[in-house]
Amino acid sequence: MADAETKPSAEADLVYRLEDKPPFLNALISAVTHLLAIFVPMVTPALIVGGALQLPVEMTAYLVSMAMVASGIGTFLQVNRFGPVGSGMLSIQSVNFSFVGVMISLGISMREGGLDENAMISTLLGVSFVGAFLVCGAAWVLPYLKRVITPTVSGVVVLLIGLSLIHIGIIDFGGGFGAKGTEDFGSLRNIGLAAFVLVVVLLFNCMRNPFLRMSGIAVGLIAGYIAALLMGMVDFSALKDVPLVTVPTPFKYGFAFDWTAFLVAGTIYLLSVFEAVGDLTATAMVSGQPYEGETFQKRLRGGVFADGLVSVIATALGSLPLTTFAQNNGVIQMTGVASRHVGKFIATILVLFGLFPVVGRAFTTIPSPVLGGAMVLMFGLIAMAGVRIIMTHGINRREAVIAATAVGIGLGVAFEPDVFKMLPEVFRNAIAAGGITAVLLNLILPHDRQDKPVFLSGEG
Repeated sequence: MADAETKPSAEADLVYRLEDKPPFLNALISAVTHLLAIFVPMVTPALIVGGALQLPVEMTAYLVSMAMVASGIGTFLQVNRFGPVGSGMLSIQSVNFSFVGVMISLGISMREGGLDENAMISTLLGVSFVGAFLVCGAAWVLPYLKRVITPTVSGVVVLLIGLSLIHIGIIDFGGGFGAKGTEDFGSLRNIGLAAFVLVVVLLFNCMRNPFLRMSGIAVGLIAGYIAALLMGMVDFSALKDVPLVTVPTPFKYGFAFDWTAFLVAGTIYLLSVFEAVGDLTATAMVSGQPYEGETFQKRLRGGVFADGLVSVIATALGSLPLTTFAQNNGVIQMTGVASRHVGKFIATILVLFGLFPVVGRAFTTIPSPVLGGAMVLMFGLIAMAGVRIIMTHGINRREAVIAATAVGIGLGVAFEPDVFKMLPEVFRNAIAAGGITAVLLNLILPHDRQDKPVFLSGEG
């Protein structure tokens, strides 16, 4: 009954439904619109990790290129639904922001431990490769995981991810990790450029046109890049002697594994499963598909399984882990195009972009303040998304205590990671420590049926 009631209201606003095949030009325009929503968030994580870990330009460029290739492969698997793999909906894959802060903190500790760039990246990607299989397994036990990882738990994790990333964003705002400790860090030139980007993004975010709002970050980065060019802050040396084609090479930097890092990455993988569940549910809703019942459960299981499998492929090729992106649900609503066949166009374009290394190299020329101006807002929005997830089903005293304690522990570890130096390394990562705290409290604290949840709307 729920399935039947769900579809008509959503499908009424669709121009092209799930199985419709739009004409070539319409499909191409719709694909480009989706790419505008994900392109900046897709390449930015590699740029941020590369800058924070001070990786060589060619290594960062390869991470960017493989992010595009892997996103294209992942999108193709999701929209086509091969057997148990894929949601069969317009589910777009892109780099998972949840891993940015984790990769940076783990990488820095590895560097301090004496590892060079190759050994560090091979370990980070090796750990991520193995951890991705946890997501594949989680797809088959989703009903059981839902009892442990509630909206409060997953919301706390997303909130901590956003808050942790803000620290990285503000460093780029001031000039980047490479400028820290120099007079250039926090200079008026850097802050002025970052502030200009932020103002442009905010102006576009205030516009009524959904397309202009969605394009705000991309426009802000373009405007900031042009300003940086005029100020002489863009270094084009990375574009010299660029090969014509990038050949994806499995385990290009080798394969290494570290159990301590695996515990941290594995925790983030499992907790991010429920972010994917939320995104896939939203995609079903805006696509006029059932979001309850057996049909939906199969789509959900296939989508999460694809998330894990795609991350296996991505990390083997040299990309950060991937996930289903929420931004594209807004594009479906805006354009009325829910056809999964559009995803094939998106996948093809992404793979082609990734195979030409000049595209990845071009992104490495973006100055840190330009990235920082946009990222401060983007990471703040991630934190606010965590708050919204926590409030999904209202919040009562028990949930408030869980969230407050977990956020307190997580942020406390972010400020003073050595406070838990006697415990396993996983507890020295803010996101993992806060997430584990939330899971444990959710299992331990008793429920009080008389404690009614409070909703933002005032309705219960």
